[in-house]
Amino acid sequence: MGYSVAMVSLGCPKNQVDAEMMLYSLKGAGFTIGAAEADADAIIINTCGFIEDAKAEAIENILEASRYKQEGKCKALIVTGCLAERYRDDITEEIPEVDVVVGIGSNKNIAEITKNAIEGGFGNFYGAKDELDLDAPRILGGYPFSAYIKIADGCNNCCTYCAIPQIRGRMRSRTIESVVDEARTLALGGVKELIVVAQDTTAYGQDIYGESRLAALLKELCKIEGIDWIRTLYTYPDKITDELLDTVASEEKLVKYFDIPLQHVNGEILKRMNRKGDAKSYEALIEKIRAKVPNVTIRTTFITGFPGETNEQFCELHEFIKRVKFDRLGCFTYSPEEDTPAAAFDNQIDEQTKQDRMELIMNDQQVISSDKNEEKVGLKTTAIVEGYDDYIRCYFGRCEFDAPEIDGKIFFMSDRPLKIGDFVKVQINDCLEYDLLGEVAQ
Repeated sequence: MGYSVAMVSLGCPKNQVDAEMMLYSLKGAGFTIGAAEADADAIIINTCGFIEDAKAEAIENILEASRYKQEGKCKALIVTGCLAERYRDDITEEIPEVDVVVGIGSNKNIAEITKNAIEGGFGNFYGAKDELDLDAPRILGGYPFSAYIKIADGCNNCCTYCAIPQIRGRMRSRTIESVVDEARTLALGGVKELIVVAQDTTAYGQDIYGESRLAALLKELCKIEGIDWIRTLYTYPDKITDELLDTVASEEKLVKYFDIPLQHVNGEILKRMNRKGDAKSYEALIEKIRAKVPNVTIRTTFITGFPGETNEQFCELHEFIKRVKFDRLGCFTYSPEEDTPAAAFDNQIDEQTKQDRMELIMNDQQVISSDKNEEKVGLKTTAIVEGYDDYIRCYFGRCEFDAPEIDGKIFFMSDRPLKIGDFVKVQINDCLEYDLLGEVAQ
């Protein structure tokens, strides 16, 4: 065939997995993948469409890529992913530089669609959402020692601020056997760290087994030779069971790390978000996790400026964060998404108030994070080597209490050469607000 393709993948790890599956299909069909945008016959922008900032980033990347239709050799600009699924024909109408839009249900046909587009066969393709293949092989796009593994797609939670159920459809879980088979293949390819993802990992299996089977799946993954770390993201607070806590506490390969998107703590706000819980139940959950899983790291996210959020309700959230002291915390301003219930709610909050509230939380969290890092100084911990920084002349990597891309790093010296993907014992000697400094322990 002789055609080359460049792919830019944006957004969350679930979207990255989809991109990696498309790359496998393209390579299998004879495409040269990984070309620079200026040298590619086709450019694919795999987009995120979750919130306004993500949409803006996607459009910026699309327009940037479009210049290679004049300056490079690009014959086809293709848009895939959540933005493509959500806005469909609007994209080619509003961004005429785009030649082809591919919804998630047509990802499996990406090689044929791309070949035809290069040869002048433009058009838009939207297979049914449940035709997105969850079991397809893929080519890893990140570090060779670490891989996301998507155990389900879609979501049944229907939070009032979220467009994911509209974009991705209802939750579809993979079988335990399918996930384990893929994990074994990844391990044989050199992967040492698995990061388990879905829109809601704690709901895994409910659609095919009649109950959550996340704990059972994690136990099976722990049996795989070559896998040393397994972490799970996107666990929902009302679905964290004692079985899951006991499993994380007892299985050596499961890193002691919980990612729990709480979003708010005021009971009334949570009801209007169509979420369960309140400050009291959430604080009890955090206390239980810390009691059952010693030395656990807890990460969460919150939203400021949800419609109708009063100063008192924000203060309740703010005081909760200062009291509970999360190890990792992200905070985002509310984004009114088209066709979501919350976008039509009364009492929308102005952007400046949202921003002020978010900055107040993040400023306090910076102090909390710094204090927690100070407590680690003097300790020895295991880190995975991600690379060497020529500028500051030291290695960098992550400890088990840091997830890739969203958490901090550890920078450390070593008297002996290290390889990317090595696990090493590191003595922590100093810290910054979010990162650690140290040296390989002798």
